[in-house]
Amino acid sequence: MALIRPCQQHNILPCVAPTEPVPLGLSQHVSGLGVTMFGTSVAYFAYRVTFPKVTTPPTIQPFAPMDWLGVPVLNAETPLTLLALCAVPAIAYVLNRTPAGLAVRMVGENPGAAEGQGIDVIAVRMGTVVAGSALMGIAGAFLTLSAFDAFFFNMVNGRGWICVALVVFASWRPGKALSGAILFAAFDALQLRMQQASGAWFPYQLYLMLPYALSILALVVMARRASYPQALMKPYRKGER
Repeated sequence: MALIRPCQQHNILPCVAPTEPVPLGLSQHVSGLGVTMFGTSVAYFAYRVTFPKVTTPPTIQPFAPMDWLGVPVLNAETPLTLLALCAVPAIAYVLNRTPAGLAVRMVGENPGAAEGQGIDVIAVRMGTVVAGSALMGIAGAFLTLSAFDAFFFNMVNGRGWICVALVVFASWRPGKALSGAILFAAFDALQLRMQQASGAWFPYQLYLMLPYALSILALVVMARRASYPQALMKPYRKGER
């Protein structure tokens, strides 16, 4: 399956590798990094052109509080959070219980065999990139509309790259990916509380890097046992064996 490349630094929304490398058989590492830098620069340029004299980040009207069945812990959550939680079982069902999901997994494991069964490998790979792009766009919208209620540069702060690491951590299983995301969120919440508890004893940058360091550690431990699609990152040209 095609690799999703999230942006970091200045972009409003995480970006993804374009669909062009799929039919052209280009390196998705190189093209993904190229689109990341392009999207970052375009977002920065568009922001400066639209708001040339703004010194503080523009605020955005946040989602109104919603009553989730009277459960207090859910009342602070937004519709995008509910959408993310519902998307996990939905995606797992599609991948494991439907012909379309079987085609996606088959293209990721053995595209030659998929082509032999009449599956258009290029179309399936492009479709997965488009679907992944939509989900990554929603993730970026969550940061702006729910997490911060504003836009500012570097708001993604490397979270998109952690998403790629979570996929490896989860061995391409949606349920495990959700568990990894919750674990990263717990690390992020922990560093905020540690900053408050310790005051100015340590530089705050040490606490900011804690979620990423712990995520990398978990990835190193789990990646050795991770199973991945055999055709991952391998360009496919129709008719080739």
